[in-house]
Amino acid sequence: MTDISNSTDLFSPVQMGAIKMANRIVMAPVTRSRYEEDGVPGELHAIYYAQRATAGLIVAEATNISAQGRGYAATPGIWSKAQVAGWRKVTDAVHAAGGKIVSQLWHVGRFSSVDLQPNGEAPVAPSAIQAEGNTYTVDGFVPVSMPRALETDEIPGIIEQYKHAAENAKRAGFDGLEVHSANSYLLDQFLRDSTNQRTDQYGGSIENRARLTLEVTQAIVDIWGHDRVGIRLSPVTPDAGNTPPDSNVMALHGYLIQQLNRFNLAYLHFVEGATATSREVPEGVDMDALSAQFNGPFIGNNNYDLDMAVERRAQGKIDAVAFGRLFISNPDLVARLRHGAELTIAPRETYYGGGAKGYTDWPLGTY
Repeated sequence: MTDISNSTDLFSPVQMGAIKMANRIVMAPVTRSRYEEDGVPGELHAIYYAQRATAGLIVAEATNISAQGRGYAATPGIWSKAQVAGWRKVTDAVHAAGGKIVSQLWHVGRFSSVDLQPNGEAPVAPSAIQAEGNTYTVDGFVPVSMPRALETDEIPGIIEQYKHAAENAKRAGFDGLEVHSANSYLLDQFLRDSTNQRTDQYGGSIENRARLTLEVTQAIVDIWGHDRVGIRLSPVTPDAGNTPPDSNVMALHGYLIQQLNRFNLAYLHFVEGATATSREVPEGVDMDALSAQFNGPFIGNNNYDLDMAVERRAQGKIDAVAFGRLFISNPDLVARLRHGAELTIAPRETYYGGGAKGYTDWPLGTY
């Protein structure tokens, strides 16, 4: 069978910060909703991630940094000792299979329900602005709840939640961390003027709205070192409550990226367009112009196929490429892409919930 590794370096080793990767194919964070209410990973999750360890890097599914940060039932956490022990099983399994894995730290902010919050409290957000849509609870789908605005003196506590989760991720054996500042969750809610109407030092100007993402990044770099921390941004994704983009995407994210450069991060993981839907962007937005401002390795993400990945790598527009949905049903995706093997497309009903079926039972390809 064919082997395209002589015509592209996507399948060659690369180093991002301190993370040595066997290839430039990244498994994107993919929520699968297969956890009990305690959010503790188990043997099933260790099998799932180990099966996909031939990716140059696995970014584990978005993981709640605290009980307050949770917005969906059946998602994992990393705030408790039991969760740390569960993730250690996962990281050990991935490492035994020769892979690398980082944790993506997640606080959903306003996109949650009182049914999911400790003591039935309101979700927190930069401003008390209602999101649209439903979220998943143990009783099924319910409308997201009206959030309350965080008080200024509460924000150091949010940063402490990230710090605690970052320390736990180190105990759990991850190779690094990804700051989830994308997809209209808490940090992204602070970034966008559509969801941030604050008048304190965390609202108003671009500099103020970017402050929390930068403070969280600094706190995590202080724990992990700059070369094991990456960040995910999605400048125009309307996910998590149909959130409009910022009124000046280029100015906001240009400033943010320039400020992130001072950390010398391991990588920037960019959602180019609207997550999992379209690569189209609003008029006046240039994703390549934004990513070019980042001084480190760049991971392109969103609706890539192999041809696009090869082309954009050859043009120097990406250093690595992240695939999400294709890794669901192709645990050996790297080999399939390299050898031109047929790809399996997972039906949507296998994405979320359930057990091993549609999760760890996908067969390997022929190549």
